[in-house]
Amino acid sequence: MAARGKAPGSPSLWLWLGLAAIVILADQVTKTLIVGWFQLGDARPVTSFFNLVRAHNPGAAFSFLADASGWQRWFFTGLGLVVSGFIVWMIRNHPTEKLFCFSVSMIMGGALGNVVDRLIHGYVVDFLQFRFRVLEPLFTGGYFPSFNIADSAITLGAMCLILDEILRVRRGR
Repeated sequence: MAARGKAPGSPSLWLWLGLAAIVILADQVTKTLIVGWFQLGDARPVTSFFNLVRAHNPGAAFSFLADASGWQRWFFTGLGLVVSGFIVWMIRNHPTEKLFCFSVSMIMGGALGNVVDRLIHGYVVDFLQFRFRVLEPLFTGGYFPSFNIADSAITLGAMCLILDEILRVRRGR
């Protein structure tokens, strides 16, 4: 485990915070465009398997807790802020672990992008919708639940975090 602070040759905390800020900015710009161009429920086909849509999700992933009475807005907002604080602490304590820092920066940027939505709208704006026949047994019409740039960053960060752990375990052998 690296000592606290910047290790020689490791990127600065500001680089990782900047990456998270880029994710937040890209997420918010795309959501602002969708809110400006689409009405709730609108869908515009782009390809045979991809649509741009406007959907609102007051819950978490896959609309988990979307039908709750409203407390989930503040719960997921608080959770996103607490997790982001913990991520900053982890980056500061592992500055030489570049893949790890990239992973958690993507997760933080995505989480905060969705926190911004919850604070502004009371729900998260989703707009990317994919349809695959193979998904029909799982999702109505084969439509994977709509998502956004923040969700994509969280997913990429989680996949890279798994890869980082696999590589770390292999290095330890």
